[in-house]
Amino acid sequence: MMLRGSCNAKIQSLTQCNIWVPTKRHEKPRNVSIMCRSKMHELSMSVATTETNNNGVYTGTRSLADRLRLGSMSEDGLSYKENFIVRCYEVGINKTATVETLANLLQEIGCNHVQAVGFSTDGFATTLTMRMLNLIWVTARMHIEIYRYPAWSDVVEIETWCQPDGKIGMRRDFILKDYANGQVIGRATSKWVMMNMDTRKLERVTPQIADEYLVYCPTQLRLAFPEENNKSLIKIPKLADPSHYSKPGLVPRRADLDMNQHVNNVTYIGWVLESMPQEIIDTHELQSITLDYRRECQHDDVVDSLASKEPTNDTHPKAKTNGVPSATRNDDNGVNFLHLLRLSSDGSEINRGRTEWRRKPSKVRDN
Repeated sequence: MMLRGSCNAKIQSLTQCNIWVPTKRHEKPRNVSIMCRSKMHELSMSVATTETNNNGVYTGTRSLADRLRLGSMSEDGLSYKENFIVRCYEVGINKTATVETLANLLQEIGCNHVQAVGFSTDGFATTLTMRMLNLIWVTARMHIEIYRYPAWSDVVEIETWCQPDGKIGMRRDFILKDYANGQVIGRATSKWVMMNMDTRKLERVTPQIADEYLVYCPTQLRLAFPEENNKSLIKIPKLADPSHYSKPGLVPRRADLDMNQHVNNVTYIGWVLESMPQEIIDTHELQSITLDYRRECQHDDVVDSLASKEPTNDTHPKAKTNGVPSATRNDDNGVNFLHLLRLSSDGSEINRGRTEWRRKPSKVRDN
């Protein structure tokens, strides 16, 4: 890195120097402000660096947000890590971050990752060929496991990476850690498919598109859930009618719409939880959630949320700690639910879900 500086005043004493230059491999020339304050004078300098992707291709001028966010690519350029501070407005009734908060962080780091490698900055994570063909990625499935919820002001470190998945999709995995001690507090995996924005139909990933993003994917399969028969693989059956619990008449707010003009993925999680019985909410906390996205939901749709306790049988693999010390088993105090989101107008299926709940820690229940 080469520093070029100019001083507009004679420096008497330097008491504080704030330099914010995220370090990355293969950097490109850019201007970064460095303000050094003394009791009498200020020093202004600029830093010139170079930034290219792993192929040596210039990825453009970094924005102020890129320079300030607490994230960076891994040394091999095949994954991305970022630290997030849990804000007070992201904490729920249990005095810990809500599952919606964590899902939003997963969405945020996914977008930041693709921007870091030079993909589009419009929020769609599209390659050059995808933009030419008016193609975008949409979520097909999401599975999140939470072993311990972070509290207000905790710092969560998230690592994410993506890989191809079949002929029409890709997968993105996540590892969540407590930054203070490195303990794994959650894991997640998601599947994405490519959709034409004009026809709203799914399309195959062409070799040209695959070549554009495969360079940023691990060459060997890397999974957040490598265990055989892990819970992310469970097939979700359709909820039998009538359901045990329901919350009809849910309407999307304007704030629920994303940049694609349909309901944001995280909103579905909130809708699913709306039909949960209060006695479970009072005594249990969400351990895992799996959602299968069946169709888009528009701003003028009215949605019914249905839920029923999952029948106890041996067809599903028993809940495990999945090799993570901080995971808790879904023992006799735990309970599982099946969920369905459907249109109130004609009963069309929007989303299938499955949740697992564990007993709250005693200190949480007593508060």
